[in-house]
Amino acid sequence: MANHCHALAIINGKNAGNELLRQAINDLRDAGYRLEVRLTWESSDTGRYLQEALQLGASTVIAGGGDGTINQIVNQLAGLDPEQRPALGILPLGTANDFATSVGIPEDLASALHLAVTAPVTPVDIICVNHKHYFINMATGGFGPRITSQTPAKLKAALGGVSYLLHGLSQVDTLKADHFTLSCEDFNWQGDALVVGIGNGRQAGGGQRLCPGALIDDGLMDISIITAREWLPTLMHTLTSDDENPNIIRTRSKSVEIHAEHEMTFNLDGEPLSGNRFTMSLIPQAIPCRLPATCPLLSEHSHHSTTDSLG
Repeated sequence: MANHCHALAIINGKNAGNELLRQAINDLRDAGYRLEVRLTWESSDTGRYLQEALQLGASTVIAGGGDGTINQIVNQLAGLDPEQRPALGILPLGTANDFATSVGIPEDLASALHLAVTAPVTPVDIICVNHKHYFINMATGGFGPRITSQTPAKLKAALGGVSYLLHGLSQVDTLKADHFTLSCEDFNWQGDALVVGIGNGRQAGGGQRLCPGALIDDGLMDISIITAREWLPTLMHTLTSDDENPNIIRTRSKSVEIHAEHEMTFNLDGEPLSGNRFTMSLIPQAIPCRLPATCPLLSEHSHHSTTDSLG
């Protein structure tokens, strides 16, 4: 195909002036890769650029931004027929970069960009919410997403992921638990919780490891409930340790139903979704993703079965 390109990078427009990014792109082109670049101005740009990537025959679409940018592209990819979906490459350019950090993408832009184009392709799971929304990393409900959405932009720019914790601790007097019922195949729970994490990945909110044992290709979502008992020690424990805590309830499931007495909000990789009822279902091996061979979120089977589909 005459107009075939290796990859199309969809870059969050906030990074338009990033000289290190520009240099990394030019170096990859000089090495012989055809790499197209598109900058987003608004969220609707993502779908149009993905269609352009298909027309160009791109084998990879690169998400250049934070977790929100990855989320936008994953939702667009989920809307395509499985055989149409190009591989997803990840270029961490956001504030927290929770998913990129979890899967082992290097912070160095040149290294990350090279991986995004050349790394082996592994099919990874995604999770569908209420039959229309998707996420690849984590859905968080309760105090955590409220703090994430309220953290001032200047604080995030200055301190990155640590800003979420600092802002959260400054707002503890407004802390309110959510009362809800959570049901899945072999588990039911009802009560008051400060935070609930539904994880395909392990961390959210700028490094909070809510689901420390999650894998992105095991066909299961990890569920962590931080109960309202002894909330401050429990919350601090969650932020600083992977050890078990009696006030944190964990299980795994292919699907989950959540019914809340009052409206609650889940943060789906940066995209807020409010309501009283949430249905979440895991879709196994839905998105082909270019990941490091040593990615810690892959099962042992995947470490031996990855393929390179670079065209």
